[in-house]
Amino acid sequence: MRIGIPKGLLYCKYHPFFETFFRCLGAEIVTSENTNKKILDLGVGTCVDEACLPVKIYHGHVASIKDMCDLLVIPRIMQVCKNEYICPKFCGLPEMIFHSISGMPEVTYLPLYMHDRKSLYKWCAAYGSIITRNRSKIRHAFEHAVNAQRNFKTGISELKKINVMLAGHPYVINDAFLNMDIVNKLKAKGIGIITEEFAPASVSEAQVMKLIKKPFWTFQRSLFGASAAFHHQRTIHGIIYLSSFGCGIDSIVIDLIRFHIGEFPMLVIKLDEHTGEAGVETRLEAFIDMLERRVDNENNLPAYGQCLYSGENSV
Repeated sequence: MRIGIPKGLLYCKYHPFFETFFRCLGAEIVTSENTNKKILDLGVGTCVDEACLPVKIYHGHVASIKDMCDLLVIPRIMQVCKNEYICPKFCGLPEMIFHSISGMPEVTYLPLYMHDRKSLYKWCAAYGSIITRNRSKIRHAFEHAVNAQRNFKTGISELKKINVMLAGHPYVINDAFLNMDIVNKLKAKGIGIITEEFAPASVSEAQVMKLIKKPFWTFQRSLFGASAAFHHQRTIHGIIYLSSFGCGIDSIVIDLIRFHIGEFPMLVIKLDEHTGEAGVETRLEAFIDMLERRVDNENNLPAYGQCLYSGENSV
């Protein structure tokens, strides 16, 4: 049996779980290509106009492999942390896909709570039984999948003289085509990069506790907490936030960071289906130039009213 797994949205975080589970049951795994112009065009042509870029790209990944598989894994992810939620589009993703793309194979519909082992096994038991009725084999595959996911790590931590936090949803940070290969652009310019995964949990949580109320969205909590933690620890010299045009959660997080951190270098890059890189390159170069000047000269500038020169011509 061929199981299709699109390389979009939270595939970057949870693919070890899904791929390991179905592979242990003897299924053939069919994944889409890495995001490219063809995938983007397919997605834009099939998805509703109001959706954000990552969701449009996900439609493209689905459309590219729908005719090559018997079961298509479209995770209806409800939660990744207890008592917190993620983008509502994840909750209705199977219906959104099914009603936008014709000729679909069987699709996974059951909800997933990624923090809840019982929910995960219920999902695996339901879709594993399509391949085999052997409950022992399904349980064995489930345990392997859980271990594979537990051992999987994501994130970037390569610190240098000048460092930035690269912030944004994980499926934006990890998709080189979607973010115009910004990671390699920064590395080529000698800039160190760190992502939210490497923020100390205790410091991050302490910063979140300063908010008036507990964040409703998981990505809101993690991105704000990490940004505030890195700033508090002076790990970074600036923040580059990759935001999908039309993302409501991003609009909240960006304002939270700006309000609580205050005057601190922050570049927000809005991403949509336009693929021209000139604007991003120009803004990136200007931001890096500003950081370099700030790091090299900030401590050498006199305070307001301080004497600049000694002698008769002092100011």
